[in-house]
Order: sequence, then structure tokens, then C-alpha cells
Amino acid sequence: MKSLILSAAMLLASEGAFACSNLIVGKKASVDGSVLVSYNADDYGMFGYLCHYPAGTHPKGTMRQIYDWDSGVYHGEIEEAPVTYNVIGNINEFQLSIGETTYGGREEMVDSTGILDYGSLIYVTLQRAKTAREAISVMTSLVEKYGYNSEGETFSICDPNEAWIMEMQGTGAGSKGVVWVALRIPDDAICAHANQSRIGKFNMKDKKNVLYSKNVISYARKMGWFNGKDSEFSWKNTYAFPDFSGRRFCDARVWSFFNHYADDFDRYLPWALGKDKDAEDMPLWIVPNRKLSVADVENGMRDHYEGTALALDTTSIGGGIYEMPYRPTPLTFTVDGKQYFNERPISTQQTAFTFVSQLRSWLPREIGGVLWFGNDDANMVAYTPVYCGNTVQPACYNTKGADAVTFSSDNAFWLCNMVSNMVYPRYSQLFPELKAVRDSLETSYFANQTSIEKQAADLYQTDKAAALKLLNNYSNAKADEMLANWKRLATRIIVKYNDMAVKKEKDGKLLQSVTRPGYPISFGRKLVKETGDWYAVPVEKK
Repeated sequence: MKSLILSAAMLLASEGAFACSNLIVGKKASVDGSVLVSYNADDYGMFGYLCHYPAGTHPKGTMRQIYDWDSGVYHGEIEEAPVTYNVIGNINEFQLSIGETTYGGREEMVDSTGILDYGSLIYVTLQRAKTAREAISVMTSLVEKYGYNSEGETFSICDPNEAWIMEMQGTGAGSKGVVWVALRIPDDAICAHANQSRIGKFNMKDKKNVLYSKNVISYARKMGWFNGKDSEFSWKNTYAFPDFSGRRFCDARVWSFFNHYADDFDRYLPWALGKDKDAEDMPLWIVPNRKLSVADVENGMRDHYEGTALALDTTSIGGGIYEMPYRPTPLTFTVDGKQYFNERPISTQQTAFTFVSQLRSWLPREIGGVLWFGNDDANMVAYTPVYCGNTVQPACYNTKGADAVTFSSDNAFWLCNMVSNMVYPRYSQLFPELKAVRDSLETSYFANQTSIEKQAADLYQTDKAAALKLLNNYSNAKADEMLANWKRLATRIIVKYNDMAVKKEKDGKLLQSVTRPGYPISFGRKLVKETGDWYAVPVEKK
């Protein structure tokens, strides 16, 4: 089985690609009735920005060129839709939001001749669909016509009323074919996926909540991968078997999210650890023991397995002097011929952008949909609100001249990365400074949300355009506010913690005098244990 499958470890090790996380919350599982969906776009070298596709109309016969979302390679062209909708980031004007994680699956299923890759498919679909069900129809019909040029993918597809999870793979080079299955997540449940196929067995008779391609099982039979009864068919066991890496590096992230909202979830810890082949598999979704807020999901995207058996030992040598809950990649490394690995939490340094979509059915659609957005590691940024009807991005999320190799202090991706890269190696010392700014900003955004949305809703009744402009201006102002705070934070860190010393403070102002904290006690003990008495100061006899 291993030789036939592109393992998650191989994928995660390949320059950080395909290493994302999605969390999903049904409308009856959230505190306010929102459907929530989140996404960390994790890929080394990726430049994060907030994209925008304006609504439009297109004459019959208009063609659209498709370039690979990851590599930029030209794949071909597809017929453009007569009408396309406004899209900002991963949400459109109808509160449809789509995220993804790549799991790879069987290598021989990849079709390099297909036109649509997973990223292009997401943004094309957001421009063409109003609901999650319609999005599934659009996505599958497009790849069945033009071919699918990506490895196995899990998609989160959500609107204000429904949340769906869909998995898709090609059917081999030159086939222009696909297999896929989509399941509706119960309204009172939460779900997650993180680079390991999650869908196992599914009820093919439940036409309301289960959708699938006609060849979903017959293709596997033809390839000799499955010969049981249809009712015994498991998508992931057939197309993307969860090996050690798929469980420890990927499903473990799902386990950690569920563990926060389930009683006695340690029963599934052996599955997450990945070493017990007979361990009990996790459910695809669970009913949480309490309802989740936007803040809960944001915090979920910041998770490092804290308080669990998989928590990174911040006091070990791996955490450095200042107890860092991050590790260098690739995840696996070799020492004296033996292979080892690091844990892979949800929060990771290679995140290019992150979002939490809040989708609300009881509000006018352009007011109900909010993309809480940030550039860089979710743990290191403040999510700012971006409303789904917005047509002008904040300048800091779409900065002229800034790109993957061009720094700009006016660009959120680069400024946030500059700050986080100062914090990482001195985490226990500097992170409280960042967290205070981050949490203060997010608290203010949540406190302002009801007021600004009421203003917009009142104005919406008489002047829709003015209401949308109000929300757009508000979104951009909050992003600008975040950037200004981050610039001050960067300056404060440089000045206060210069040369490994710490400047004293009085009445909130930094003083010229410094303290020199030296090693934290826990690290000092380890250092002494390693070096013995070599550096011990001799005690002179009096």
C-alpha cells in the first residue's frame, strides 16, 4: 500500500507545500448561529495577499485562461460564465466560502493534462456559485469537462445555511476524469481536515446529504483497489490510506481541535499518535460539548497541542533558550543514519495567510459575510474584518510593489513576518508583547461589530451602495489600524529588547537603563547538565 500512495510525509516535506488546516462549525454548533470555516494557507515561499475578483458580465464565447495557483504555469483555457460574482479572498458576495487541504493520495491518479488545479477551481467557483450545493455542482462539472490537475484534495464548502466537506482526485494521466464524494456536515457538528483524507464510508442512499460521482466505486474496482460490497467502500482507505505520517502529522491536528470540544477524546489519541495500526479511527465530525465563537475558531488556528500528549516540549533543546513552540522543517530529519520527526501543529511559521469566514443567514448577504483575515502565522497576527461585499482591498493586504522577494513595511505579510521572526527565537520573552497587541485589537473588532453592522443594515434599506461603501471603508480602516499597531510593536521590540538586554519601563515609557535577564532557569539547568563543571566558577577559599 505504501508504495502506491503519495504519503503525507512526502508532501509535507516538499518545501512546505500542501500543509494547510481547515476547521468547520455548523450553524447550530456556533454561539450566534453562524456557519464558520477557517483556513491556514501554509507553504514556504508563498506570498500571502487578499485577492479580489470583481463581478462582471461576459459575452458568449469569452474564454478564461487558467494558470496554476501554486506554480503559475499555464494550463489552458475554459469558457467564461455569462455572469460572475464579486469575490474577495475566499468569500463571495453571497457568503459562499471555500477552503482546502491537499492530502495527495495515490500518485497514479494525478492527471497532469487537466486544466483546472485545486486553487483555480476554488476561485473560479466562487465567481460562479451562490450556495455550497451549487458550488459542488460547479466544481465537479468543471473538472469533469476540463480535467483536474492536482493531487487528492479535501475542500471545505460553506454558505450561511450549510457546511460541506468534499474530496476529489483525478483518474490518471490524460484521462480528464475525476472521482469525488461530498458530505453535508450536520448543523450541530464541527469538522476539520488537515492534509489527510477524512471521508471513510458514506451512505450512498442519503441523496440529501451525500453526493458523489457515478464512478466513485467503479473506478476503484476497475483499478483492482476494491472488491467488496458497495456499503463497505471507504474513500480514504481506498484512495488515500492514512499511514503513520497521515495520522501523526495531519489527523493529529484534527484530534487536537476536537479534543477542545469533546469529553474523553483521549480514546482517539492512539489514532493521532499514528503508531498503533489497530487504533480506533476518529469520527469525521463530532457534536461539540459547547458552542463555538469566531474567537474560538481563531484560537483553534493558533493551536500548538498545548496541554496534550503531543504538546511540543518548549523546555527541551528543540524549543531553544526561550521555549519556542515551533520547530524547523522539514518535519523529518536524520541523525547518524536514524530518522526522527517533529510534531506538526495547526499553527506554523510557514502560513502565508489565514482566515475565518463568518456566514450569517439572517442579515443582508453583504453584511452577513465576514472574512476575518490575517497575513502570516495565525498565532502571530490579529484577524481583521473584511466584508464579503467589499470591492477594494486594504492597501496593506494588496501592496503595490510587494511580492515574495520584495519587502515593504507597508505590506502586512512582510511587516507581520518581520515581527514574528523577531519573536520566534525569543518566544517566552517577546510573545507576551505581541499577544497583548493582538488580543487588544481583536477584542475591539468584536466590540465594534454590532454597531457598525447596525449602521450598515439601517443604511442598506435606503442606499445599498452607501452601506457597502461604509463596510468597505471600515474594513480597510481596521486593517490600516492593525498595520500601524504592528509597526509600533516592531519598533518597541527592537528598542526594548536590543542586544539581548531588556530596557526598564516607567509609566509605560522605556528608560535608558536595562536589565540583563540571562538564561531562563529551566534552560540554565539543562546547560549546566550538558557542560558539567567545565564552566563552573571556582569557589575560592578564604
